[in-house]
Amino acid sequence: MNRKIITFRRIISAGAVSFMRNASLAIAAIAVMVVTLTIVLFSLVTSVTLNHTISQIADKINISIYLNDNVTSDQRKALMDELRQIKQVKNVSYISKDQALAEYKAANANNKDLLAAINETGNPLPASIEVDPVDPAQINQIQTLLNKPNTQALEDPQAGTSYSGDRKAAIDKIAHATDVLKRVGIAAVALFTLVSMLIIFNTIQMAIFNRRDEITIMRLLGATTWYIRGPFVVESIIYGIVSALISVAIIDVLFVVASSTLQASSLGLLDINYANSYFYDNFLVLLTVQLLAGIVIGAVSSIIATRRYLKFKTK
Repeated sequence: MNRKIITFRRIISAGAVSFMRNASLAIAAIAVMVVTLTIVLFSLVTSVTLNHTISQIADKINISIYLNDNVTSDQRKALMDELRQIKQVKNVSYISKDQALAEYKAANANNKDLLAAINETGNPLPASIEVDPVDPAQINQIQTLLNKPNTQALEDPQAGTSYSGDRKAAIDKIAHATDVLKRVGIAAVALFTLVSMLIIFNTIQMAIFNRRDEITIMRLLGATTWYIRGPFVVESIIYGIVSALISVAIIDVLFVVASSTLQASSLGLLDINYANSYFYDNFLVLLTVQLLAGIVIGAVSSIIATRRYLKFKTK
């Protein structure tokens, strides 16, 4: 056991020395890893923020099915039960003609001419069924039900449903925009992770080339596979740890600058205040994720490089 501990310490020490010795080569690897991990962290915070924004939007977006005056209570209940069976539906409620009129009057309390006209014409507003979707991007089943002939037969011929025209276009645009942003974030993370691994791969390859005589002597003396490979892996892990700390510092500075210079609380779908709060409330968790990501990227790329270029069998 003591021998294994001594060997482990020697591997760690050799990796640290190699890191200092190859500082000029490490700069490129660390720089690319910093970009990669910064994008990973920013994408993570952005994704959480977008999901929060989508959740808020979903709470405000609903679909109103305006019913004609001839719809019976049994027909209304049957339609509501059918809507509740759809997984994409969070809540279904009914608004009667009287309730719709009361809400309309409350919303237009300052418009005396409009209220006078309403009082003279009676109650022209239809009853409606309000449908709250779970996710505005996933309302295909709801739309399918709304397009059925038996459902359309219950609708008011003039009002129809609120999921049409400009409102439908707005909901669809929000869903499309969030989907595109998520895909772009995933693609950017994947691309820079690959580039980062290639840079580290080449850095380790050059380190192996510079130490080829030393490695040959170690082989002849009977050094094990991991005794030779270990320092290169440790060196790459140090790249990852340094890069992770720098990336977290960069994001921290960005949020400090954003909170002090930007007056708006949001940029489009990105709620800056929420993103800022999420980052600092979960700082230790995000730091841990960054460190683990940096260690994994560095270790994996180093193992692949040593396996390919050192040409020895794994024991």
